[in-house]
Amino acid sequence: SWPLTRGGPGVMTAPMYSLETAHEDMIHDAQFDYYGKRLATCSSDRTIRIYDVSGEERRQVATLTGHEGPVWEVAWAHPKFGVLLASCSYDRQVIVHRESPENVWTPVHYYTAESSVNSVAWAPHEHGLMLACASSDGRVTVMTHKADDAWEAAPLDDCTLGCNAVSWAPFSHVGSQEEGRVVKRIATGGCDNNVRIYRHTVDGRWELEGAPLSDAGTGGNGHRDWVRDVAWAPGSGMPTNMVASCSEDGTVIIWKQSEPRGPWKPTKLPDFDAPVWRVSWSVTGNMLAASSGDNKVTLWKEALDGSWTMLSSVAETGVAAGAAAGGGAAAPAAPPAPAAA
Repeated sequence: SWPLTRGGPGVMTAPMYSLETAHEDMIHDAQFDYYGKRLATCSSDRTIRIYDVSGEERRQVATLTGHEGPVWEVAWAHPKFGVLLASCSYDRQVIVHRESPENVWTPVHYYTAESSVNSVAWAPHEHGLMLACASSDGRVTVMTHKADDAWEAAPLDDCTLGCNAVSWAPFSHVGSQEEGRVVKRIATGGCDNNVRIYRHTVDGRWELEGAPLSDAGTGGNGHRDWVRDVAWAPGSGMPTNMVASCSEDGTVIIWKQSEPRGPWKPTKLPDFDAPVWRVSWSVTGNMLAASSGDNKVTLWKEALDGSWTMLSSVAETGVAAGAAAGGGAAAPAAPPAPAAA
């Protein structure tokens, strides 16, 4: 079963309930759609399951197949493009599924990488229909849907040891306007313990912006083991870029940038007792959820002095507990060490 909270991804508010997913193996990801009415889960059983959670009676409405290995992540596209769900797997495949008509799903695009694809993320809808995927061959590939219904793939070399996560900057982030044009940026997390920021240049290339955000480059304030996830905070109206990253070393870091191409300043949350697999921001970008390998999901918020305080945790049974109680919650299981499929 999967404990859920209403209010969309990254927002942990009562009431809570548990959903029997019927997956036959470990669950790796769970994502609400744009409206918070549907939930997609994926598993090592090679399937994706779609649930209607809009009413009191939560029910499964579809099972998506097509992958030949564990499915690591799923991501819903913005509804202006229709009902689209992307998935990535150890089988090296990215599949874009489309729903039309209701509850009838069809794969509309396949992309094959050189090794396990560990993360998928849709760009802000203002950029058009674009999908980024990170894979164990160390590449991030950005796919763009064209007017003739074809997809154009643009790979960039990120980390030779493997890339675990990718996240897009919001459309109106700090530095999003340069010389009258809109600039796209992505953040990545790699097996070399680093977080990297890339910008899309005027000639259509993706280039590394500044040095990698590393332990050595921050005076010992970076990660010391694989970065498992990165999440760029949604635009909150504040003149600050924020990227959260989490690591195998049990740390979560909030990276802040206050001016275009300026330095990124790290703030570490208190150390966790286990590897941290996933970080997720609330819709407003002022709260952060972190899931760790000891089956705990914790919710954090920034204080006025810039420090971060744990507000609550969610027990595996779906019972919320105060920060002092330190309850646990079922967390998405992380992929194993990246390797060629």
